[in-house]
Amino acid sequence: MAVRDGDGWVDCACLSRHWGLHGAAGLLLIRQEEVLLQLRAPWVHNGGTWGIPGGARDSHESWTEAAIREAVEEIGITPGSLTLIRDYIDDHSTWSYVTVIAQAFDDLTPGELNHETMEVRWVAMDDVESLPLHQSFAKSWRSIRPLIQIRN
Repeated sequence: MAVRDGDGWVDCACLSRHWGLHGAAGLLLIRQEEVLLQLRAPWVHNGGTWGIPGGARDSHESWTEAAIREAVEEIGITPGSLTLIRDYIDDHSTWSYVTVIAQAFDDLTPGELNHETMEVRWVAMDDVESLPLHQSFAKSWRSIRPLIQIRN
């Protein structure tokens, strides 16, 4: 098993604290006109908000590897049920969060949820902003939404 060396807080140039010593990554799955969102458990950072599965990147991982690993751990997806489309980078100069955008095949369904996840749900893209969103995801969503090409 690979070494997990990414967990930890970073005091960022933006004057916020972020999780992930080597940055962090998340997986945004799209299917037709929906995205798969995760309700974060109340006891985790920014609990009770909706976002995408993600977390700290380990030093030996690519952004994509980190995003997929986190999605497997948190919502039990099968990596073979998606096609990578593109990345969106929220670069803070001293820390970065990369959203890996992927097209989900129709057979992709979340599996077992871990302790960080209360619920997962396919949400119409037009309804995403009506949910109580994780603050960082809300900011990124405004930039990511126009980038998503609907692929049926």
